[in-house]
Amino acid sequence: MEPQNYTQISEFLLLGFSEQQDLQCLIYGIFLSMYLVTVFGNLLIILAIISNSPLHTPMYFFLCNLSFVDICFTSTTVPKMLVNIQTQSKVITYEGCIMQIYFFATFAGLDDFLLAVMAYDRFVAICHPLYYMVIMKRQLCVLLVIVSWVTSTLNALLQSFVALRLSFCTEVEIPHFFCEPYQLAHLACSDIFLNDMVIYMTAMLFALGPLSGILYTYSKIISSIHAISSAQGKHKAFSTCVSHLSVVSLFYCTGLGVYISSAVTKSSHSIAIASVMYAVVTPMLNPFIYSLRSKDIKRALKRHFERETSKVLIVWGLKE
Repeated sequence: MEPQNYTQISEFLLLGFSEQQDLQCLIYGIFLSMYLVTVFGNLLIILAIISNSPLHTPMYFFLCNLSFVDICFTSTTVPKMLVNIQTQSKVITYEGCIMQIYFFATFAGLDDFLLAVMAYDRFVAICHPLYYMVIMKRQLCVLLVIVSWVTSTLNALLQSFVALRLSFCTEVEIPHFFCEPYQLAHLACSDIFLNDMVIYMTAMLFALGPLSGILYTYSKIISSIHAISSAQGKHKAFSTCVSHLSVVSLFYCTGLGVYISSAVTKSSHSIAIASVMYAVVTPMLNPFIYSLRSKDIKRALKRHFERETSKVLIVWGLKE
């Protein structure tokens, strides 16, 4: 076996979506718009929940955490890509790449677990309504969120450690818009068996584990809804789950689509485009799904803006 010339890599190049300069402005505008919509949309959800005491319930507590995680999830990848397009540079430092892997794994895992926790909340609300407030106490809600954070952080540390063990030769071009662990591993000159095992095992654990829990809880929810005699009661029970089901379907279909496509196709460009769906588009659409489906959120936002408008008018009147 010929010896490999390993070098200490100090930076990588993120190739993004296109090498054509005339498309860079279009890509920049699209991703900047999506990022701003994601941040402001999720901030509005958080603001509406925090500023309205009727929304201080377990369901909206978890939604508030999900909105915060979605902001962080998108902020892990998109700002760096926008800076690179603006400065006409594709460089990301070695340390920056490892940090991106860490935070991406953290917030992706949190999305998985929070969606599963929200499914459990709906299960208790529909299947055990009389015991809902007894079961879903504040202490349990906080504990579920803390466990989600700890588990996701440990997974992110594992992803980062196996990425740190990689050795590289001269190939430093990552055919993606962020440091995706699978793409980074396949640039290495060293053995990547452990990296592939960790990537696929954690994907199975963190995707199929929570998804199995979600499917199980919804099987119980559907059975309980089917047992309700009145059509109005069935509609009311099902309507409380529509928003969550929509977000779960969007997140898991796009996320699993990326891993299936990475196993089937060798086109890095196709994988990068598919990654946009769960890493950027899904966090952007979540506020719209919940705000459009939830009358409580819409009323809370309306009251907040009316209150703020009144304050502005009063201040303006005093100045006049």
